[in-house]
Amino acid sequence: MTPPARVRRAIDGLGRLVGGLGTAVLAICALVWVVIVALLCLTGVGLLLVPGALRAVRTVADRERGRLTRWGPEVIPPDPIPSGRLAGLRDPAVHRELGWLVVHATVGLVVGLFGLAVPLYAVQDLTFPLWWQLIPPEEGSPTLIFWAIRTWPDALAVALVGVAWLLVGLVALPWLARLQAWPGRRLLKASADVDLSLRVAQLTATRAAALDAHAVELRRIERSLHDGTQNRLVAVNVLLGAARRQLARDPSAADEILARAQDATEQALADLRSVARGILPPVLADRGLAGAIAGLAGASGVPCAVDVQMPGRCAASVEATAYFVVAEALTNVAKHSGASSAKVAARREGDRLVLRIDDDGHGGADESRGSGLVGIRRRVEAHDGRLSLTSPAGGPTTMRVELPCGS
Repeated sequence: MTPPARVRRAIDGLGRLVGGLGTAVLAICALVWVVIVALLCLTGVGLLLVPGALRAVRTVADRERGRLTRWGPEVIPPDPIPSGRLAGLRDPAVHRELGWLVVHATVGLVVGLFGLAVPLYAVQDLTFPLWWQLIPPEEGSPTLIFWAIRTWPDALAVALVGVAWLLVGLVALPWLARLQAWPGRRLLKASADVDLSLRVAQLTATRAAALDAHAVELRRIERSLHDGTQNRLVAVNVLLGAARRQLARDPSAADEILARAQDATEQALADLRSVARGILPPVLADRGLAGAIAGLAGASGVPCAVDVQMPGRCAASVEATAYFVVAEALTNVAKHSGASSAKVAARREGDRLVLRIDDDGHGGADESRGSGLVGIRRRVEAHDGRLSLTSPAGGPTTMRVELPCGS
């Protein structure tokens, strides 16, 4: 992994840890309330508060589900808590949520605090030579420094400790983020039957979208062949017939007709090449996805930066979909956003190809108003991928697409 990629992973892990630290604080509050209600149940008063306590646990658990879904595969929520004063206590999903609450309020909190402390220690120790002389001698050394700081070499040694903290953060932060998220992904997911039924419904919808997208593509190819190529070939046939008849009467006129027939043939070939490129752009085979995206960015009407981290190739259909997404997104940026710059990033994250298209335009992109966004979503969902669009009024606009591409 390249150093910039490792830095991005560490920053991403830090963001996840901070988010997990927030839900850990909420989990502590919910856990304290559950304990209070449990103690009040000994007097009978707490029985009236049980449904509210379970709803509070479910609310915190849903916040964690949302957080985990934003950072990875979707965590499907369970069925609603059964109605009835104590019916929820018999729900297995509630039991798992209570177990997660205890783990996340303790282990999740500790992991989050440690993850947040690592970059803080790194910044403190790395900058220590800049301000160590301002510390009164009686206050001692910085945190976790066991030697007295009296000279410049002592202060520079602290900076070396900061470098060590920085290296620890680059390696450990992504791992700590996964460790913090693991209990939630294991305990907060829906039961197998709920997950299966939702998955069937999702696959049914994406299959219908794939069939619709396929039908639209066939109609586009049919129109291109009928309106362009077929008409030009008919013209060639007519011109060749006229030239054949003219040969016996005026060979010089036949030569002019043959020239027109040749021009029509060349135009028909150009139309066929255009249709073929629409099915599977040749640039993908020639230059790969990175080169194809660079070509789209270079031809964009808005200045576009490219950041592609693709160590290998994906399936041809996935690369073609990614190419279509970037091409349509950049077309939308040029036509509708009023942006002065854009950026396209593509990288492999495990078994998924992640695309991100940003622009600094006025925002307000809405799928209900067309602009090709519906077509992009259909193509992405046909590959069992995910699309998220953030486009507040005033901008900026960010489109994130995830496509499964194998390990």
